[in-house]
Amino acid sequence: MENATPGQLVVSTATPDDWRTVTEWAAREGWNPGLGDTAAFFAQDPDGFFIGRVDGEPVSAISLVHYGPAYAFLGFYLVRPDLRGHGHGIATWRTALARAGDRVVGLDGVPAQQDNYRRSGFQREHGSLRYVGPVGAPGPLPTHIRPVADVGRDAVAAYDSACYPADRPRFLDVWLTAPGHRALASVVDGRVTGYGVLRPGRDAPRVGPLFADTRADAEALLDALGAESGGVAVAMDVPETNTQAVALAEGRGMKPSFDTARMYTGPVREFARERVFGITTLELGRVPLTSPSA
Repeated sequence: MENATPGQLVVSTATPDDWRTVTEWAAREGWNPGLGDTAAFFAQDPDGFFIGRVDGEPVSAISLVHYGPAYAFLGFYLVRPDLRGHGHGIATWRTALARAGDRVVGLDGVPAQQDNYRRSGFQREHGSLRYVGPVGAPGPLPTHIRPVADVGRDAVAAYDSACYPADRPRFLDVWLTAPGHRALASVVDGRVTGYGVLRPGRDAPRVGPLFADTRADAEALLDALGAESGGVAVAMDVPETNTQAVALAEGRGMKPSFDTARMYTGPVREFARERVFGITTLELGRVPLTSPSA
């Protein structure tokens, strides 16, 4: 930073303290990140966050979290509104993408920006819809729905690995146990048939992931998690290609609020897409505000 000329953008690895500033930017743009999301992603890849500064002041940000040698996910692509159009975004974008190496990179982009991401090598995999509404009712858990802590982290991590294009044990260590997170699993005949997490958000509690073998398993988990919210509306991001997931959300009276598209730079490891009833989170992968030319 000492050698930077006045007005020059300097991109460096961000710290958790830096990311508190970026999270505030996202909140002002109307995002609803979970209150503890950042800690889980930093646990997965502490070097996967970048911040751009001009004259020492933060002006741009991006995350590019690695999940092993084959896969990474990009998000939080933001430029301060008063400094857009100066090339700070593209410089920050290039710094992060260079670190990805040969990994396939994923992101979630809103419709207005998807053409821009296609020009950067991303192809649309599927659309996603955010559903919001109250679900569940207070009462005892069904006998096959149990706290993840009673089921065992290894069994849940193995299930998660089958439902996601990479293993993410460090992420799960935090995601399943963070303050305010409620993690439940469905266990039938001694086998995990699904799991879900409810966590606090800025505007509404968030459900994610919600992975399950069947709609019935997902429904039981969603109702149990919803009961934990005390009857307030919860938000869940649903892949529109999973018709059973869409039917579950709409059958519970949840309403769509906005849509995005999951995009990748290449083929990802095969996973059980039909089990994904609720995406873990869009907030570290959501990139609606600036194009790669900003």
